[in-house]
Amino acid sequence: MSATGLEVFDKTLHITNTWLSEIMEKLGPDRQVAWHVLGAVLRTIRDRIPMELSAHLSAELPMLVRGLYFDQWRAAAPQERYRTQEEFFDRLVVNLGATRPVGASDAARAVFEVLNRHLDEGQARKIREALPEEVRLLWPQKVMEQQG
Repeated sequence: MSATGLEVFDKTLHITNTWLSEIMEKLGPDRQVAWHVLGAVLRTIRDRIPMELSAHLSAELPMLVRGLYFDQWRAAAPQERYRTQEEFFDRLVVNLGATRPVGASDAARAVFEVLNRHLDEGQARKIREALPEEVRLLWPQKVMEQQG
């Protein structure tokens, strides 16, 4: 029997909880922090990559996470142009807001690993490659690519 009465809701809750659990394995057992970290990293990426690529990324996110991704989105806002890890971290810290202090590097790495596990490999690679080189260094390539 469905927990919510709608299979689509059950599925997005299950997948979202899986993602949050994977983030909590890296950052600690606080689900609220994991949720805020996921949103902060996704929004920081969203505001830097081209809009078309951002739309493709959103299509691969669980429905609930897709809402988090588009939270605070302003279509008319100019695309971010950060080029360094430091600038990326500065924006990420702003997106993290008032959540429990989490290292920006740890937050980014935790979410990047989740994206590697759950996104289509080609899509993950396109998003990674759209980021500045210093930020790409935080986003590990998939194990298969490293061995190949």
